[in-house]
Amino acid sequence: MNDEIQARAQKVAAGGAAVVVYGAVRRLIRSVLWPYFRLRETGRGNLPASGPVILAPVHRSNLDALLLAPLTRRHFRALAKESLFKVGPFAWLLAALGAFPVRRGSADRESIRAARSLLDGGSLLLVFPEGGRQTGDRIADLFDGTAYLAAKTGASVVPVGISGTEEAMPTGSRFPRPGRVCVAVGQPIPPPDRRAPRSVLREWTTTLTAGLQEAQDTAISLG
Repeated sequence: MNDEIQARAQKVAAGGAAVVVYGAVRRLIRSVLWPYFRLRETGRGNLPASGPVILAPVHRSNLDALLLAPLTRRHFRALAKESLFKVGPFAWLLAALGAFPVRRGSADRESIRAARSLLDGGSLLLVFPEGGRQTGDRIADLFDGTAYLAAKTGASVVPVGISGTEEAMPTGSRFPRPGRVCVAVGQPIPPPDRRAPRSVLREWTTTLTAGLQEAQDTAISLG
């Protein structure tokens, strides 16, 4: 990971301009994209109003993170692949929207440290526990990274099901097609103990898998 890229992203996100940009984009999504996709949502009251929270949605499309932003007034922070931060203006916009770079396919300690720091500061962090985009309505095998972050920071984890985005903008598509999108926010899951061994983290990940599948089934039923 280029430390300079990471530091620059964090500096932009902490600036006053980021608050203005994020608010404007969130309103745009709510007034334009939600009606375009005839979005239905349920369970937004399950999102804690304060404190460290990991928002853990399914991942089926590049639309997923965008469409979740209007669910709360809290400023999302999110992981994004490092290559997206190579172009100056776009990198600035990504950082202003709360993203910070992560190197895919490697143990990126700098990004883990950044994620822990954000959660320790009480942030709302979006993490796709399935990793990259998946297909279908069944939850893929989850990585233990979410369990690790939750345990080390005391963050509760909120599973989120999303249906319709895979059809609206599948992998390889440049533009989204209109269609019904449904979002279901599940009940928060308490974090594992800070000193939990790997075996407990794996068991906790199984609990998250079940909660995520339940949220996904609820989102499908809304359609």
